[in-house]
Amino acid sequence: MTQPTRTRPAAPALLFLATLVAALSGCAALVSGQAPLPATPVPAAWFSANGTTPPGETPTALAQWWQRFNDPQLTTLVTQALQANTDVRGAQAALRQARALRDVKSAGLLPSVGLSASAQRGKSGGTAASNSFQTGFDASWEPDIFGGNRSGVNAAEADAQAAEANVANIQVSMAAEVAVTYIELRGLQARLAIARGNLASQTETLQIARWRTQAGLASSLDVEQAVAASEQTRAQIPTLETSLAQALSSLAVLTGQAPGALRESMGVAGPVPQAGSDLALAIPAQTLRQRPDVRAAEHRISAALSRVAQADAARYPSFNLSGSLGLRALTLGALTNGASVASSLLAGVSVPLFDGGAARAQVRAQEAALEQARVSYQATVLTALKDVEDALVSLQGNRERLARLQGASDAAANADLLARQRYNSGLIDFRTVLETQRTLLSTQDGVESTRASVSADLVRLYKALGGGWAPDAPATPL
Repeated sequence: MTQPTRTRPAAPALLFLATLVAALSGCAALVSGQAPLPATPVPAAWFSANGTTPPGETPTALAQWWQRFNDPQLTTLVTQALQANTDVRGAQAALRQARALRDVKSAGLLPSVGLSASAQRGKSGGTAASNSFQTGFDASWEPDIFGGNRSGVNAAEADAQAAEANVANIQVSMAAEVAVTYIELRGLQARLAIARGNLASQTETLQIARWRTQAGLASSLDVEQAVAASEQTRAQIPTLETSLAQALSSLAVLTGQAPGALRESMGVAGPVPQAGSDLALAIPAQTLRQRPDVRAAEHRISAALSRVAQADAARYPSFNLSGSLGLRALTLGALTNGASVASSLLAGVSVPLFDGGAARAQVRAQEAALEQARVSYQATVLTALKDVEDALVSLQGNRERLARLQGASDAAANADLLARQRYNSGLIDFRTVLETQRTLLSTQDGVESTRASVSADLVRLYKALGGGWAPDAPATPL
């Protein structure tokens, strides 16, 4: 019967190992896991806003800002896009991957235990063949003396948080893109209706010019000018119809459907959705905390800092404890004999002595990556501030332009009516009629275009303020 094998390190060796660990732990100067965010100029208030939020008034809730437009079709499209859009689903898959990699890193902090079993039959020279059976448990553990493994876990956790913020950022962008495309669609439908209405009016004027020419009250020049005006208006219709079809296809793809899937449900013209102007703005600092892209940039700094600490810890010794407990015998029946128990315990240390400066270079590489993350954070913050200011300026300008165009459109409609009446009575020439018709078409088209621009500016403002997600709610993949 084979005697049990017991392998144990000598007591002096264990004492020396413990002393070495304590000494190295005391002299190691590892990178700190905490660092402040880079300083970035953030104003106290928005320069382009008419006024700040009054004291005591909370900023407008923007988690589902599209409901402020009171358009059920818009709400349905945004909801469907957030569930079925391929970009959103891809970001959710990346989030699941980041969380799984974090769990892999976390598992490395714990001991690993395995079960093994083997059977062997061997023969050497002229000796008779012999059998050997073995079964048991194997365990190993690497004590994280210098925090390298823990830093790797922290980096993986920060990556997972950045991936979660990225899901929210894509959701914010997707909701805004769907809304802008939908607003563009409704604006094109309104402009197409205006063009067709003006074409009908110009066709009626053309018929009147032909009657007057036949009666000898006008020259053929009036007819040719009327034909030219009506054909110019007619030429605008195919362009609008093409843009309308493209907007329908874009909406379908954004909501995860094939192009053409929305032609029936969205083919009927509807009004351009309008939202109220009662928007209470948050101060810039609060807005930056609301935006998911800024939060993602923060998490990337944390991940880069943890990787610096991990690279620095790789310059110091690593330790390993392993052991096994099992049964070993020449026959299966002998495995149950207490004398077949075999155990071993091993403690090891690995000390890097010379690597040509590779470890220090790796630290410098991670420090450079950290600096890149900090600069990227500053760029993200400045871009966020610019997005809000640009949206506020555009919204203010288009609102003023819309008010002026509405007044011009009303006056142009009255002028067109008076001009046609006076032309029918022979009081004015046909050139005046043409000019009033062109002005009417231009101002009416400008009103609808600007009305759609105002709504689109509101959408861009909601997006710039970080609307479209709940900051306190985890971005759990659907």
